[in-house]
Amino acid sequence: MASKTPVGFIGLGNMGNPMAKNLVKHGYPVIAYDVFPEACKEFQDLGAQVTESPADVAERADRIITMLPSSPNVREVYTGANGILKKVKKGSLLIDSSTIDPAVSKELAKAVEKMGAVFMDAPVSGGVGAARAGNLTFMVGGVEQEFNAAKELLTCMGSNVIYCGEVGTGQAAKICNNMLLAISMIGTAETMNLGIRLGLDPKLLAKILNMSSGRCWSSDTYNPVPGVMEGVPSANNYQGGFGTTLMAKDLGLAQISATNSMTPVPLGSQAHQIYRMMCAKGYALKDFSAVFQFLREEETL
Repeated sequence: MASKTPVGFIGLGNMGNPMAKNLVKHGYPVIAYDVFPEACKEFQDLGAQVTESPADVAERADRIITMLPSSPNVREVYTGANGILKKVKKGSLLIDSSTIDPAVSKELAKAVEKMGAVFMDAPVSGGVGAARAGNLTFMVGGVEQEFNAAKELLTCMGSNVIYCGEVGTGQAAKICNNMLLAISMIGTAETMNLGIRLGLDPKLLAKILNMSSGRCWSSDTYNPVPGVMEGVPSANNYQGGFGTTLMAKDLGLAQISATNSMTPVPLGSQAHQIYRMMCAKGYALKDFSAVFQFLREEETL
């Protein structure tokens, strides 16, 4: 119990809420902050301390996890007027599990280092279901000597905690994975749509794909066609899961990184455009597998 010192948690949204709850379940006193006070109410009832700002969290905890929507939010929480860096203690461990531009992670790591603290990027894969179940995958970038200290906390929220290298490599692994996921989901949706139009039963086609060389996670675990699988968003009008807006955001991050590193990603670029179009046409809040529905409705594509 000696190591169960308070842990700060900033960002109690769809992902942060269940992640912070798993820390509480593992006996860690949580010091919480969210820009929306109502998000903290539940944690107050669980016995967590709720603070007025990220700076207050930094004053009370020397291990802090942040889980925020985008790069500007993360910058503000760390470097803003009431940010973590205003009151961070020397030797503090700051873990950012948001999915942001790797360049921003590196920039924040330098600012944190100047204050005598340690920054690690640790974005996650697995979505809300895995966050609730405590079996997220964490991709961690930062100083290797600090990895075990981070792992102690992250294993309370995830079943896989993988060290990727220096700061920014966790983000790099995450956006590379999501770019491939988007491309394979679009490919699966196109294939299923074509097969159905050629007279194949969708369940039969999925079965054939999944015992053939075209098999992928999008076809065998998360099929985008309604009625093919139970317990996936396509079986529930594409509710829940991983939102189209979030996929478009991650593909945007992949595009920025590809431009900065002069890497050709023609299919990644095409996937980004498709998901941006989906956001503009009413699919923003639906699961990203709704690309199947989008392709069925978009004859112009």
